[in-house]
Amino acid sequence: MSQLLRVHCFCVSRDGFGSGEGQSPERPFGHADPTALFSWAGATASWPNRTDLGGSRGLDDYMTREFARDIGAEIMGRNKFGPQRGPWKDHEWKGWWGDEPPFHTPVFVLTHHVRPSFALSDTIFHFLDATPAEALERAKEAAGGKDVRLGGGTTTIREFLEADLVDTLHVAVAPVDFGGGERLWESPEELDDRFHHEAVPSPSGVTHHLFWRR
Repeated sequence: MSQLLRVHCFCVSRDGFGSGEGQSPERPFGHADPTALFSWAGATASWPNRTDLGGSRGLDDYMTREFARDIGAEIMGRNKFGPQRGPWKDHEWKGWWGDEPPFHTPVFVLTHHVRPSFALSDTIFHFLDATPAEALERAKEAAGGKDVRLGGGTTTIREFLEADLVDTLHVAVAPVDFGGGERLWESPEELDDRFHHEAVPSPSGVTHHLFWRR
């Protein structure tokens, strides 16, 4: 079976934005409230940070479980890794996630300013100045036969879509408008010429859009 490049559990607002304006260390999503995007996943029984035995089941829980299924590596853009721009001022910043990142695989961060790789728990971060195709080749080599997850942010996903490298996408559209920021699309139907597309509403209020290559 061939390895797939998957976008999974990527969340956008109803008006198509994956994050807001004015990203900072204190506000990873800028002016946007991330709970408006991710509360559906955090309410599920399979949410990785859950500390009790509760949580919802059903469609949202299934989508949350799928996030990590058969994933051997992740690709992300620099803006998902952190808020810095330009050359690294120091190497102390090691991402938003603390000492236990949620990836549990090699992670390839795309940047024009390469820095040394480092490990946190069972996650190794590598920094690449590479095209989408080159980054995908490196990630597939590291994935050990499993699929590669394209984690974002929005600009990175658009670059890989434009390079025709994405095999499947799951995008959860939240019932909130941001009015500005990093836009994934004007409408999900923009991808219908290249992908089969189904939209499945959830009782939580989000709509899960599923895309797979034609």
